[in-house]
Amino acid sequence: MKTTSRRSVPLLALALLAIAFVALVSLSSVALRGARVDLTEQGLYTLSEGTLGILAKVEDPVTLKLYYSEHATRDLQAFRGYATRVRELLEEIAARSDGKVSVQVIDPEPFSEAEDQAAALGLRSLRVPGTGDQLYFGLVASNSTDGESLMPFIQPDKEAFLEYDVAKLISSLGGAGRPVVGLVSGLPMGPRMDPSGAQDPGWVLDRQIRDLFELRRFQGMPASIASDVDLLMVVHPKDVPEQTLVAIDQFVMRGGRLLVFVDPDAEADQSALNPLDTLAVSPPQASSLGPLFQAWGIHFDPARVVLDERHALQVQPDPNGPPVRHLAVLGLGSESLNQDDVVTAGLGVLNFSTAGALGLSRESTLRMEPLVQSSLRAALADAAAVRDAVGDPELLREDFRPGNEALVLAARFTGELKSAFPGRGEGHLDASDGPVNLLVVADTDLLTDRLWVQVQAFLGQPVYDAFANNGDFVFNVVDNLVGNADLISVRTRQPSARPFTRVEDIRRGAEARYRSTEQRLQQQIDELEQQLGALQQTGADGQAQAVTPAQQAEILRFQEERLRMRKELRDVQHRLNADIESLGDRLKLLNILGMPALVVLVALLVSWRRWARRRAAEA
Repeated sequence: MKTTSRRSVPLLALALLAIAFVALVSLSSVALRGARVDLTEQGLYTLSEGTLGILAKVEDPVTLKLYYSEHATRDLQAFRGYATRVRELLEEIAARSDGKVSVQVIDPEPFSEAEDQAAALGLRSLRVPGTGDQLYFGLVASNSTDGESLMPFIQPDKEAFLEYDVAKLISSLGGAGRPVVGLVSGLPMGPRMDPSGAQDPGWVLDRQIRDLFELRRFQGMPASIASDVDLLMVVHPKDVPEQTLVAIDQFVMRGGRLLVFVDPDAEADQSALNPLDTLAVSPPQASSLGPLFQAWGIHFDPARVVLDERHALQVQPDPNGPPVRHLAVLGLGSESLNQDDVVTAGLGVLNFSTAGALGLSRESTLRMEPLVQSSLRAALADAAAVRDAVGDPELLREDFRPGNEALVLAARFTGELKSAFPGRGEGHLDASDGPVNLLVVADTDLLTDRLWVQVQAFLGQPVYDAFANNGDFVFNVVDNLVGNADLISVRTRQPSARPFTRVEDIRRGAEARYRSTEQRLQQQIDELEQQLGALQQTGADGQAQAVTPAQQAEILRFQEERLRMRKELRDVQHRLNADIESLGDRLKLLNILGMPALVVLVALLVSWRRWARRRAAEA
């Protein structure tokens, strides 16, 4: 009886441990609900403060429906990984919403009701190459009052904008109508009659803005800005009267968003031309919001133009001459754009022409975040000198001295502000009602069609062929600034895919070490071949000339030297990837032996501790 009782003790202990484990898991699922730890280097699963602010303001519960064709991606492992990333982000949003957001994942299988729903909602499908399956990967957000908002297809190459797009989708459910963009422009951006009497539809950017937003044009310089304007867009402000400056100042103090395009040399400004003098050429004019900029601590010199040797584009001032690089006409790539801000992240090229530079005074209460910068091979030049060099851009190189400092061409300014016109009486705000959000671009020419798009007619309809991302940049800025403050603060994210940066560093180092040797050897081989060719020249009659024994020995020596150098060149080319192959071998060895070695080490450590305890007990 005692033996049976003793045998049942371990079984009873195991049963009690199992019950305790289940109870502990159940308790932790309740007590620790919502507790998460993000251990990823890039904080992939940590929502930004802006997204959390949007979730806190959700009043009507939101349902997020992710339509994802699981079977269609069975052979697309990279896409399946991205789909998991999207699903996890949505689940994190739901977990941090206090029950205000729920997530549903729907698989629209072929010929199913879910597929019909996806098509009816306007989601876009792609045909998978090789299988012909239809792939749906879209998101629909809905509540009980505002209908539905959707992302027709979640593109993997836009992963940096994923959190921003989802937050915008949720935020848009509480909106009412299209945002209002107020436009004060000193340039002919909108529809007008051209000199021949035909209707000109205006610049492409102007058309896109009025298609997507409610564009309200101010005639002349306004004395007040209505409270329903979500964004005030000021383009090329010249000779701005004080009443308009006060109106802009108070709009900003009330929390309105301001987008300003100023220019030291606006080439599209022909306002000073005499309409009766068709041969007159008026020099472009400068623009600024001087009194406001000075009071707010924003530096902008309307008489200075940015020159950049590295990003200079080719122009052809003389139709009969060769193209030359113009130091004031710039093509700025992704390395010059702020990849942490949603308005510039992911853009390819922005084209500027005779742009100015922005800065911030030490006394300013604002914080400047550069969005577009020049290279270090940049300097400032007088706008008058740039205009004088229109016919010969090479003149700009004569006094060009790079300052080894990047110049800011566009920037976002945020923070608390004091009014530039304090003490104006009742109803006048002397300080901003919360942090302001301003965006200033020191160029207006980037808005013109000639710098980013070609317009052609096809079957009576305009077709836009963009060769730069100027339009995307301006649309991103407007779309971002008309959103609420929480949405503006949502940042872009680094992609979840981890590139082999160590391999790339080794590759660049190897190329730096061996490229010079390779070039030296190739140059020596070229020189030897020229010498061989000189020794083996033919005569005037086309017959080979007789060579002396000394020349024959020299030819043989040259040929042997050429063979030796070619062999050395091949060795250099092979060594180019030796470091990368060595790293791969080390990684394989670590993967194969590292974990087993770690397990053995832990086992030995546990065994040693048990042996030490047993020996201590026996002593």
